[in-house]
Amino acid sequence: MNKRKYTIKDIAEFAGVSKGTVDRVLHKRGRVSKDAYQKVDRVLKKIDYRPNPIARNLKNNKTYKICVLVPDYQIDPYWYPAMEGVRTAAKEFGPFGVIVDEYPYHPNKTDDFVQKSNIAIDSNPDALLMVPIFHKESLKVFQNCRKKGIFLASFNNHIDALSIENFIGQDLVQSGRVAANLIDKVTEAGMHMAIIHIDEELHMRQKEIGFRDYFKEKEENSKKIITYNLKSDSPDHFKTEFTLFLESHPWITGFFVTNSKAHLLVDLIHDDGRNFTMVGYDLLDQNLQYLRQGKIDFLIHQKPKRQAYLGVGYLAEYFLFEKEMPSQELLPIDIVTSENVKYYLN
Repeated sequence: MNKRKYTIKDIAEFAGVSKGTVDRVLHKRGRVSKDAYQKVDRVLKKIDYRPNPIARNLKNNKTYKICVLVPDYQIDPYWYPAMEGVRTAAKEFGPFGVIVDEYPYHPNKTDDFVQKSNIAIDSNPDALLMVPIFHKESLKVFQNCRKKGIFLASFNNHIDALSIENFIGQDLVQSGRVAANLIDKVTEAGMHMAIIHIDEELHMRQKEIGFRDYFKEKEENSKKIITYNLKSDSPDHFKTEFTLFLESHPWITGFFVTNSKAHLLVDLIHDDGRNFTMVGYDLLDQNLQYLRQGKIDFLIHQKPKRQAYLGVGYLAEYFLFEKEMPSQELLPIDIVTSENVKYYLN
């Protein structure tokens, strides 16, 4: 038989059965005798029949709903590109019956995360794509999705305890090692460094582990590391706390900020009068301004837009095309400087 598009009528004629029998075999519904099934199955294998899931979904008015549980970008602007990625994917797959509902939550309030996750789950989606900032509460979401048969995937933050079908992000430990290597290359022996967690989340500790491991593995290392945590909810208190930290640690000249908020520290360190090296994360406008001025030396780009786009896209293709989803998609760790930053901007 020549390669061409075959209809149910063609298959029925080749197999010597009715069109209804072929339909029941193809869609796995209704009862079919063993003999009839084998006849149809032989024909399908011979013509290398491949169903068109999109056409079937459109014909049956089949829709798939994906709920996206993501921090509110109006509170933390880091998440704005992620929401752009969600909406780009929603626009691309919308014509094929994929509905994407957004559930933004406050990135610093567990009760809001719990409330929004419950609303999303109660809407009975086919899949939930989330950023699991809160460990214990994310485990509960995982359990609830399992009970209801909701496919679960995550991006940006990875929780090892979760047996999530799909994770998209970066190797956070390796990301910390990259930051350590950058600071090590541009600072002199004997210098002291600070790992700064601002509004600490669990995944930041993975970056710290990588950073410290890099120096532990060096045969000769005279550089000292201290970790310091800050809360940014009160600007005056934040400024006072960090100023006191700088005054009590005058020997620190290297700063590794484990999230997108490096820009909050630059002027305070600069006003202190010391020469310093800083590695931070993410292409926020404030960070880019200081990068161009040479006050932030390196930014590690986490690609939140790409992460979110792939998260929705993989789920859509899983439902539409029955494509197998990767259990993990680790994106490259890009180092952005003042010299190459223009190539990362739209």
